[in-house]
Amino acid sequence: MRFRPLRPASVPESIPVAVADPPETMRAAVIDATGSPDSLHSSSVEVPTPILSELLVRVVAAGINPIDAKTRSGAGVSAAIASYPAALGFDFSGIVVRAPYESHPLPPGTAVYGMVPFPRSGGSYAEYAVVPSQSVARKPASLSHVEAAGVPLAALTAWGLVVETAHAHEGQRILIHAGSGGVGHFAVQFAAYFGAHVTVTASGRNASWLRELGASVVIDYATTRFEDVVAEVDVVIDLVGNVHDRTGERSLTVIRPGGLYILVPSGSWPGYAEAAAAVAVRATGYKVIPDGGALATVGRLLDSGAVQVYIDRVFDLADAAAAHTELEKGHTRGKIVLRVSDD
Repeated sequence: MRFRPLRPASVPESIPVAVADPPETMRAAVIDATGSPDSLHSSSVEVPTPILSELLVRVVAAGINPIDAKTRSGAGVSAAIASYPAALGFDFSGIVVRAPYESHPLPPGTAVYGMVPFPRSGGSYAEYAVVPSQSVARKPASLSHVEAAGVPLAALTAWGLVVETAHAHEGQRILIHAGSGGVGHFAVQFAAYFGAHVTVTASGRNASWLRELGASVVIDYATTRFEDVVAEVDVVIDLVGNVHDRTGERSLTVIRPGGLYILVPSGSWPGYAEAAAAVAVRATGYKVIPDGGALATVGRLLDSGAVQVYIDRVFDLADAAAAHTELEKGHTRGKIVLRVSDD
């Protein structure tokens, strides 16, 4: 797969523009208590107020992630929800409405994308969101808001896994489980971009697409045991965990001594560190860091064409329950996004 080189992005001038004041209330998809997808419903809630270095953003689109569904069901980060009703969601793409000060580099009218600090604040399944200014970046010019909303959490997770933890480089052998999902399809592209030899487990229907993204080998998990065809890899990025068919334990058998096992689904394998140490393999978990600087770098990769985001389905905000039902079927290619408001 041939990529165009990454070019430095020019820095746009930060010229404030007139933006309409937000209303007192807004539409949001909320839950009154944890439960099934049907617990998500539309409601009118107060527009949040930014403080200190925070931005107020009008949300145009919001990405949906597995952590959202886990939280809605009572797992995930649900224990940290301080009060109900609660709007879910981390990812967004939208327009700055209020900035901390007049000469802020992201003035009102700027198109941005990033992550809200849910559940410390209201989530992105809403018409407005308060966001730390260090957790956002300018929206890639080549992407629509719907496309951009599918990027932040998944791409930043993949960047942290591949670049900051695995230190992907030329000739490195990386095995990625669940390569066709939101995080997975970015991880495949980042690893290939930095020269790694990428092997992916996924469903057979996604094989040709994953090869287009940069995978050298795609293993259909429904027909082939990956340990029968893979050995001596340097890194395993496990986006499945040990809850399905002992994926984690089996992964340790294909990593070279001194190699690295990275477990992403929190709580899916409490004993992974001890199991890895017993076979002389390094191991770590990973949590996403909402870093606006890294997101700006990802944005340049997206604008250069070196990386792409795949949007599987788009639902309106009022249909958030249906979007969660679709996500929990487990067959999403790339990302599902909510259309929250007009661009």
